[in-house]
Amino acid sequence: MKALLCKAFGPASTLVLEDVPGPEIKKNEILLDVHAAGVNFPDTLIIEGKYQFKPTFPFSPGGEAAGVISAVGEKVTHLKPGDRVMALTGWGSFAEQVAVPGYNVLPIPTSMDFTTAAAFSMTYGTSMHALKQRANLQAGETLLVLGASGGVGLAAVEIGKALGARVIAAASSAEKLEVAKSAGADELINYSETSLKDEVKRLTNGNGADVIYDPVGGDLFDQAIRAIAWNGRLLVVGFASGRIPDLPVNLTLLKGASVVGVFWGSFAQRQPQDNAANFKQLFAWFEEGKLKPLVSTVYPLEKAGEAIDLLGERRAVGKVVVLVGKTA
Repeated sequence: MKALLCKAFGPASTLVLEDVPGPEIKKNEILLDVHAAGVNFPDTLIIEGKYQFKPTFPFSPGGEAAGVISAVGEKVTHLKPGDRVMALTGWGSFAEQVAVPGYNVLPIPTSMDFTTAAAFSMTYGTSMHALKQRANLQAGETLLVLGASGGVGLAAVEIGKALGARVIAAASSAEKLEVAKSAGADELINYSETSLKDEVKRLTNGNGADVIYDPVGGDLFDQAIRAIAWNGRLLVVGFASGRIPDLPVNLTLLKGASVVGVFWGSFAQRQPQDNAANFKQLFAWFEEGKLKPLVSTVYPLEKAGEAIDLLGERRAVGKVVVLVGKTA
């Protein structure tokens, strides 16, 4: 099979496309014929040795995939060959086949194509877990989404609206904010032109945001924590800015606020039933037209390194997908 390989930690330009033997599955795994693979921020980190997990060389990046099951291990009873599925792989999706534990695989709705499915699991899974289990977002509350035009940001905007929240979308340009507006955002903040803290206070009559969804970190975190409401919850989703911020804990004391970590991958493994319930709701919203994943750019497998660079340089809007199979 063809696979995009990382043979040593480094930039995406060092990745190489090679023919390698297909994977052998364990008793609890399925073999997936990959049709499409989503590109996510962890892909930019894992190839440079900066992620929580460091796979053994050589490995293929790519943490999520969609395709058709070609074989199942003897302990996998809820899936069968021929099933159309999405899978959380950790790494390995930028290849024609990948072995995946059965508990990390979900059948996809018949109305969902492989490209959409590859853009769905990590962004919507992360945002649903963040807003439901971690923030307990309630109808009528105000949700501030930072980096609102990115994959997880747009998913948070849509899910926030589906849960009945008032959504303030924040991004770095007018063009990116138009994308967030199309996803349903009620209010928009261009933090390249104005103070994030001051605008949030203005839009909330001085009260601040009940829930803050932050996949960016850095300076935006520093401003956002100062614009949180009483009993507010700030969700730590990621650090796309490149800087992990320091927290002045006195601010949480003064606002009775919580700073809450979000690690969907571990949640999906530790609480598979809750994760499955989340996706049951997400798929229902998708079929009702409430969720409309935006795939802005697609790349062939041989150019997946360019896709990683697009995300790492924060130039991506919506989701970037690598097409692997012929029918993606």
